[in-house]
Amino acid sequence: MSTRPDTTLAALIANRVETMPDLDVLTVEGGGVRPDEVRTYRQLWENGQRLAQVLIDQGMRPGEHFALLMANHAEFVDAMVAASISGTVFVPIDPRAKGDKLAYMLENARCKGVIAADYALGNLMAVKDSRARLQWVIGLETDEGAKPLADFTGVASYRALLPAHVPELAIDTGSPESAMQLIFTSGTTGDPKGIVMTHQRYCGTSAAVSALFGYAPDDRPYSGLSLTHANAQIVTLGASLMAGMRAVLSRRFTKSRLWDIARKYRCTSFTLLGGMTTAIYSEPNKPDDADNPVRFVISAGMPAAIWNAFETRFGVRIVEFYGAAEGGITVKPLGTGPVGSIGKPVPILTHRIVDDDGNDCAPGVPGELLFRPADGSPFKVEYFGNPEASAKKCKDGWLYMGDVVREDENGWLFFEYRKGGGIRHNGEFIDPAPIERVIAESGAAEDVYVYGVKAASGAPGEKDVVAAVVPRHAAGFDPQQVFRACRAKLEASSLITWLQVVPEIPKTASEKPLERFLVEMFEARRDNVFTEEGGKPR
Repeated sequence: MSTRPDTTLAALIANRVETMPDLDVLTVEGGGVRPDEVRTYRQLWENGQRLAQVLIDQGMRPGEHFALLMANHAEFVDAMVAASISGTVFVPIDPRAKGDKLAYMLENARCKGVIAADYALGNLMAVKDSRARLQWVIGLETDEGAKPLADFTGVASYRALLPAHVPELAIDTGSPESAMQLIFTSGTTGDPKGIVMTHQRYCGTSAAVSALFGYAPDDRPYSGLSLTHANAQIVTLGASLMAGMRAVLSRRFTKSRLWDIARKYRCTSFTLLGGMTTAIYSEPNKPDDADNPVRFVISAGMPAAIWNAFETRFGVRIVEFYGAAEGGITVKPLGTGPVGSIGKPVPILTHRIVDDDGNDCAPGVPGELLFRPADGSPFKVEYFGNPEASAKKCKDGWLYMGDVVREDENGWLFFEYRKGGGIRHNGEFIDPAPIERVIAESGAAEDVYVYGVKAASGAPGEKDVVAAVVPRHAAGFDPQQVFRACRAKLEASSLITWLQVVPEIPKTASEKPLERFLVEMFEARRDNVFTEEGGKPR
């Protein structure tokens, strides 16, 4: 095992094994119902070696792709290391994905195999036979599986496949500029696109995070965000792996146990997205709210209306940032800048704010945010197998963020809204089309249109999801039938917040729904707007 620069994940782990092998760099807390999963650098390396051998035994060659379909488990990180050692490319997919969306992502990413938690196997096996490219499936046994692995035909056991002895495999990643993973966009305005994230970009960004957000060597970051997204992978996990901090993850986000976790594991920082901040703030006040070890919260979307009160109540400071998996980042460090700002671009980037014609906007005038490296080189983004989308995203060397912002006279940026038809809800951009399809197919609605209204949380740029429906049979219409259909067919992130019952959906002559009239009706009429909780008007 030879020391290399920290430009690949495998080299990073190998280097830390030489300097701090027994540091418990990762804990996936058990939530009081299961033992904690702990990994030292040595364990990450040895488990990565074992799993890399499994991948090789499955016929995987450098550059080939496999999917990871699981929530936050220590084995997720083992698999990241194994992919880097074997030179293969992992594709993280939300374990809640199902149906056409799951099938599309597996096919689009050209996955030869899948490592899936047992609770995700039902959805996977439902689409597996239609994906001819899939050659193998490995199931990870957990305490959440509805059925034992033996009940799934053609699924091998993760733990049974691991060799007893640690092999001595050389790192086969190749160039640091080679793909480490494909990380999917949310698919707001079309099918999700797989962003090619290289080893060098992952390691470089993870190394930069400590300085950008103000981590200290003895900090212990926490996140309940999914490792299938860049935030948890880089801001919490990557930064900790790089700096030797002790990261703590939850299998899934929990607002009710957040502060208890911080106290139990002595976490000094955690990350939040969008409406999560208001959800936490809306919890009943407790006498010990400020009795916690958290120094600062890394937020993307802290509402200005509760910013100061949140800091005071919980005894924390807010570091606000804005960024995307494709690149581009702004940061408002501790104690600087106006409340509500997403900060300023990091020093290695320059930016523009342009109108629809590509002209630069004056201070205070909203426009689309663009980034470019400060050295003048063109920004490069690769969407796997989609050169047209790649070129459009980086037209003329500028990274087009697709978000509208404004800049004050001192250079501080403020997020306004997302361009296009997507709905930003809890930090994710929701595509209305699949929701409309499920409701249309439920048999309950004559017509349906899904849109967004300003989030009750008050988070900047966030919206709550509204489904406006014309009942197929007004007499005896049951709003809960629509909610049940959505919950049965959609991922949790795409569930509607409100159901608005209307006699007709106002439309233009070309049959385009007039959203502004629906918004006005939503605000004016309270007796025809329902929630899933008991079917009562809001």
